[in-house]
Amino acid sequence: MPHALRIIPIVSRPFEEVSYIVHLPGRSDCLVVDPGLEPELILERLEQEELTPAMILNTHGHGDHIGGNAALKAAYPEAPLVIGEGDVPMLTDPAKNLGSMAGVRLTSPPADQTVREGDTISAAGINLEILEIPGHTPGHVVFVCSESAPPTVFGGDVLFAGGIGRFDLPGGNGPQLLTGIRNKLFALPDDTVVYPGHGPATTIGEERRTNPFVGEAAGYFGLR
Repeated sequence: MPHALRIIPIVSRPFEEVSYIVHLPGRSDCLVVDPGLEPELILERLEQEELTPAMILNTHGHGDHIGGNAALKAAYPEAPLVIGEGDVPMLTDPAKNLGSMAGVRLTSPPADQTVREGDTISAAGINLEILEIPGHTPGHVVFVCSESAPPTVFGGDVLFAGGIGRFDLPGGNGPQLLTGIRNKLFALPDDTVVYPGHGPATTIGEERRTNPFVGEAAGYFGLR
């Protein structure tokens, strides 16, 4: 039976990266998605809400999305850290994770678990399917909860409200990114809510129709 998710966005400077605390109402365990460069904001909110992370998820390995991994793992060492196979080297290599763009030399604890296309992971009573959508980074993944009402995607830096992720950084690939969005995300139901790594939430239907980079406004007329 579909269930509602409670999703708490937390915005970190300097890139306005959005981390998410996700849990089922009535439960005290949760997921933390993409802990950013101000992890104290996440830790404070977890304490306020009396929530305990059961899993820490990284959509990709850029510094603004992994900057809080070390603090979260120190506070909750039993919560496994999960990332796509292709971005594993970015966790521990400051040159690859581009933490220098925020003026820091950044490393993360290593992954406890890696995921790839077609995997399913479960924690805090939430089942997530994995889609690989490279192009922003080589191993970028998105986490899809098809059992929630409405369906939900934690999408990192793939698809934004009215935009798409950058592909001009090291490891980027524009054609890969566009193809992944069109073939994988746009195959999801129109009412699927996308929680991106920057900016407000949007829906698959809205972006399919109006996104100027990859939607119908850009000449894409995919199957409904």
